[in-house]
Amino acid sequence: MLKIKIFAVGGTIDKVYFDAKSTYEVGPPNIAKVLAELSLDIEYGVTSILQKDSLEMDAADRQLILEQVSSAEENRIIITHGTDTMVQTAGVLSKIRDKTIVLTGALEPAMFKTSDAVFNIGCAVAAVQTLPPNVYIAMNGRIFIHDNVAKDVENNRFVTIQDSA
Repeated sequence: MLKIKIFAVGGTIDKVYFDAKSTYEVGPPNIAKVLAELSLDIEYGVTSILQKDSLEMDAADRQLILEQVSSAEENRIIITHGTDTMVQTAGVLSKIRDKTIVLTGALEPAMFKTSDAVFNIGCAVAAVQTLPPNVYIAMNGRIFIHDNVAKDVENNRFVTIQDSA
């Protein structure tokens, strides 16, 4: 059976509410909870690399992600990531040529009823199983190639670069 490796690096998808602080902060990987609630016939493992908002990520964080993904036994990789700098991380990961890597995230925390997280995770799971080696972003019901995508902040969605021009 095809095994999928999932790396969580933080972002809105993993935000949880800390009542004592009255704030939302990045917590443990919510993708593990999402997938555990589904009747899936896939083999996967989840590893948390970072618990950061993507706006706080730096070159060292991206290098760590690159090293972890490069050294993974699996050649089918999903990364949950914050949407603000997902495209930058995808660019760094494009150095890896022999794996299918799909980054996904959410515009609201995964545990919110109105979150797009479950949908985006589903798209990422399908994409990582069917696409050839490359780096992709799965957001808003679409799969984008890493070097032809941008976040349209005004409309709160991802678009191909030609669409955003």
